[in-house]
Amino acid sequence: MLNSFNDFVGTEINKAVSASPSLRNKKDLIDDFVDTVSMKGTVDDQWREFIDHRRDEELQTIIREEGLKLQPTERFMDEAFRDGLLQTSGTAITTILPPVSRFISQGGHGEKKQQVIDKLSRFFGRFRGLGENQD
Repeated sequence: MLNSFNDFVGTEINKAVSASPSLRNKKDLIDDFVDTVSMKGTVDDQWREFIDHRRDEELQTIIREEGLKLQPTERFMDEAFRDGLLQTSGTAITTILPPVSRFISQGGHGEKKQQVIDKLSRFFGRFRGLGENQD
């Protein structure tokens, strides 16, 4: 009986996610959460904890891969989620970048900046609206 209920819930979740363009890039997060949810505690608390953990884990991966400055990047992304907008123009984005020459033709500052913006934009879109504190 429990398996058929889980199958039903999984099918309904998949339908809802497939029907919503804003949820498609979050499908793996939703599926992973459904696989880990337990009867202990509230689903809301488990969701927030799950999303906070995954968001931190994925941001740390981007920081490590791109050689970004840890604390400035964490602040930059916290502000983006708080404001509901990823600020990619101006000096804020440059404060998180590693030192890169502005004068080499390939792999220089502009290319690195765009690469970081692309990754952070995907990250932001993936986690925006999921589990943020609404303080």
